[in-house]
Amino acid sequence: MTQQITLIATSAMGLESIVANEVRNLGYNPQVENGKIMFEAPVSAIPRCNLWLRTADRLKLVVGKFKAETFDELFEATKALQWERFIPEDGAFPVSGKSHKSKLFSVSDCQAIVKKAIVDRLKLKHGIAGRLPENGALYKVEVALLKDVATLTIDTSGTGLHKRGYRVAQGEAPFKETLAAALVLLTNWKPDDLLIDPFCGSGTIPIEAALIGQNIAPGFNREFVSEKWNFISSKLWEEALEEAEDLANYEQPLRIIGSDINHQMIEISEGNAIEAGLGELIEWKQMQLKDLAIKEEGGYLIGNPPYGERIEDEAYVVHLYETLGSIMRKNETWSVYILTSYKQFEKAFGKTATKRRKLFNGFIETTYYQYYGKRKY
Repeated sequence: MTQQITLIATSAMGLESIVANEVRNLGYNPQVENGKIMFEAPVSAIPRCNLWLRTADRLKLVVGKFKAETFDELFEATKALQWERFIPEDGAFPVSGKSHKSKLFSVSDCQAIVKKAIVDRLKLKHGIAGRLPENGALYKVEVALLKDVATLTIDTSGTGLHKRGYRVAQGEAPFKETLAAALVLLTNWKPDDLLIDPFCGSGTIPIEAALIGQNIAPGFNREFVSEKWNFISSKLWEEALEEAEDLANYEQPLRIIGSDINHQMIEISEGNAIEAGLGELIEWKQMQLKDLAIKEEGGYLIGNPPYGERIEDEAYVVHLYETLGSIMRKNETWSVYILTSYKQFEKAFGKTATKRRKLFNGFIETTYYQYYGKRKY
C-alpha cells in the first residue's frame, strides 16, 4: 500500500503542541485539535510514529469521517468506507465507541450498527457467504461521535504508548512515561547538563531523560498490534527499527541523578533502569531532600513531588516545598521545573515561577512551575 493514509496521535490535555512538534520532527505536517494531532502520511509512518512518539497516548488510523444524525446515515456511511483496504477476511475487529454532543448518544447502539456495517462490507468484498471467522490479527475499531460528526479509526498501537516495556515495578502513585518525557522536553536541558530528580519514585523522569539524551526511540523494546497487519510489510517495520538503531547515540555521556527518601523506590528505579538498558547511565541515591548538595552551576532539577492531596499531608508537603525553595535559592544558575497540584506552591517555594503550564497527571489537574536559571557566565 503506497497511498497516503490519515493518522491521529492522541494526546493528554496540555501536551498537544509537544506531540505535534514530535510529529513535525518525523517529517509530517500535523493539524492540532483538542486531545489529538491529525496528519497525512505514508503507511511507513505507522511503524515510525509508534516507535518514536514519546508524549502521545496512542496512534490511530482514520478510516473515515462523516456527518451522521441518524442510525441509517451511520450504517450507510460506514458501509461505504473501504474497510477491506485494512482488515483481511480473518481479521478480528471489536468495536468501541464514544459520543459527545450528538443526536446519536447511545454508544452501544452505535457500536452495533458500525459492527454490522463493517461485517456486510467485508463479506461482500472478500466474497464470504457465512460468518466472518475473526480469528486473525486484531483491528480495534472505534466510532467517535462529536457534534454529529463520526470519526472511525483503527488503533495501531495496542497497549498505550506510555508502556515502554521497561517498568518491572512501580510505586503507589505511578507516573506515566509519556508525561515524564513531556516534562523533560518542556525544558532546555541538553544531554551534557546535569539533571537531578530528588523525588524520583520508580525512576520515570530520569529514565525518560536518559532515553531522550541518547536519542533512543521509546518504543524500541516493545511490540505493537499493527506489527501483525498484512497491509504493513515486515520490511517497513525492519526499516523503522534500523532507523531507530542508526539514530541512537549510545556513546553520549549522561549526568542524571535520581534520589528518593524511600530505599525501596531506589531499588525499583534501579531495576527499571536496567530493564531499559540504562543501568550504568543513571546514578540513584536514597536520601532526604534536605541532604541535597549541589556542587556545580547551571544544572536542571525536574521533579514530580508529593502533592498533598489529603489534608493530613499538607503540612509535610509545605515543609518539603519550603526546603526545596531554600536549597534552590542558593543555586540561582539552576533551572527548576516542578509539577504539582498544590495551588500555593509558589508561596511555599518562596518565588514566583518564570512560567506556568497547566497539565493533567491522570485526572489530577496540575501546574508545571518553571524557573529559569541565571546564566553561568
